[in-house]
Amino acid sequence: MGSNTTRSRAGSAILLRTITRNARRLSIGTALISLHQVSEALVPVVIGIIVDRAVETGDVSMLAIWLGALALLFAVLSTVYRLGARQLMLSIATEAHRLRVEVAARILDPLGIRTELRSGDLLTVSTTDADNTAYLLDYVPRIVGAITAALVCAVTLVVIDAPLGFAVLVGTPVVLLALQLSAPAITRRVADQQAMAGRATSVATDLVSGLRPLRGIGAEAAATQRYRAVSQQSLRATLRAARTQGSYAGVSAALSSLLAVAIAIAAGWLALDGRISIGELITVIGLAQFLIEPFGLLAIVPSWVAEARASAERIADVTTAEPILADGVASVGAAPCSLELVGLTYGALDGVDLAVAAGEMVGVVTPAPTTGDSLVAVLSGRVARSDYGGEILLGGTPLHTIEHMQARKNLLVEPHDTDLFAGTVGSNVMVGAGPNFDERFVDRVLHASAAIHVVTVHSDGMSAVVAERGASLSGGQRQRVALARALLTQSPVLVLHEPTTAVDAVTEHAVAEGISSLRHGAGDGTCGGFTTILVTSSPALLAVTDRVVVLDSGGVVAEGKHAELARSDERYRRAVLR
Repeated sequence: MGSNTTRSRAGSAILLRTITRNARRLSIGTALISLHQVSEALVPVVIGIIVDRAVETGDVSMLAIWLGALALLFAVLSTVYRLGARQLMLSIATEAHRLRVEVAARILDPLGIRTELRSGDLLTVSTTDADNTAYLLDYVPRIVGAITAALVCAVTLVVIDAPLGFAVLVGTPVVLLALQLSAPAITRRVADQQAMAGRATSVATDLVSGLRPLRGIGAEAAATQRYRAVSQQSLRATLRAARTQGSYAGVSAALSSLLAVAIAIAAGWLALDGRISIGELITVIGLAQFLIEPFGLLAIVPSWVAEARASAERIADVTTAEPILADGVASVGAAPCSLELVGLTYGALDGVDLAVAAGEMVGVVTPAPTTGDSLVAVLSGRVARSDYGGEILLGGTPLHTIEHMQARKNLLVEPHDTDLFAGTVGSNVMVGAGPNFDERFVDRVLHASAAIHVVTVHSDGMSAVVAERGASLSGGQRQRVALARALLTQSPVLVLHEPTTAVDAVTEHAVAEGISSLRHGAGDGTCGGFTTILVTSSPALLAVTDRVVVLDSGGVVAEGKHAELARSDERYRRAVLR
């Protein structure tokens, strides 16, 4: 209960902030929309005056005057609506953009965020939920305008007949309060529907991104069944929300119409009784018909606000999420090229001790893939300090105490499943190059990673278009572009996880020699040379390393040169030779 209350308060805070930081445009837009509603409410009043003062009396001059007033009234209501809508739509678009940027910034925070939401859910939050929350800026002026119109109508009716006017003043709040009782149920149903829609989107995103591997192992049927199940759950949640909102809309429309009809019937009775004139009867009938719209809007608006609140709560789940990592304050020092693991325990790792000296090129073989995954995850900074045991020392300094950006600059981990971005080959390779890059070094990097073949195979070269997630490239091309991007950073310590699984044997040998030559062909004066750790089972890559470490059963079980281990260690041969 406490968690739900906190979540609700966070969502309310976002809604309140949405209103306050758009206060200027919202105030102007609300005032103009309210003036539009007042003008519309005055139309039947003016028509009633025309009937009483011009039509019944036959006064042509009076008819011309009041027809001119009616024309002016229509001109005013049309103009103020256009100006008000322009202010409000500008504020809605601006706020939706702000929310998307805030959510994206939180998702991309280098320190990470603790959330159970998957990528598809986060995509829904940053798009649909941002739009739904921003539309609160449309609901506020509608509510104020509807209330203003109802008050103008009530005051007019009081002038015509006091009991009739007071019936409107009392009946409207009673109807609205009765309908408001269903708002919590609508909020829950809408929140469930949005959560299930996000889950379906997440599953669809995973399936699309992993379509090739699924086809490779013949798992299309299982994947289809999984998506069908979550899609059906999303459909059921959507139908529940739609039924609730539809029932609410039906009841609210019926009550609003009944209230308006009651006013019209009462006015007809008063006209027959001679207590009001024909013009006043026309005014009352016109007001009763006009009141259906603001009454209906005031009745349905809790459903809209409930949807905005549910979306705001989902945004709050992201923007208020705790960071995974605590930012350190220590400096990495002048010699960051050594890496040491002391009793490291995480996932499949159980008390691993490993020291990699500055300038070394070390291969790490993990017969069990989960061991390599655990090592890469903990080195990449995606794991909170409280979630792993032991210590990771970068240049002799505990990694978790180093300021995060310094740590990432000096220790770069390129995972096996890496992502490319929509753009060009050049924009993906050069993303970390900086403004003063050396073109000759870029050329060396392209050759070392074999990404030069990706460049030359396209007529546009480095300007060749890359689709989102690198979908326009083959698996091997994506790996080579990602490797070039990692090598170009010249990180003192570089960890590569299976960087050549999608390339042919000839290219793999070329990449192995390229990495060795680029990072270990000449010493680096800052700390004795770059350090490279290759978490791989590739014989070509392992053959160029200074030594190979085998991690199995949670710890180091063998160490030596690739050729030595290939001759003497059966477990190593099974893991590496193919």
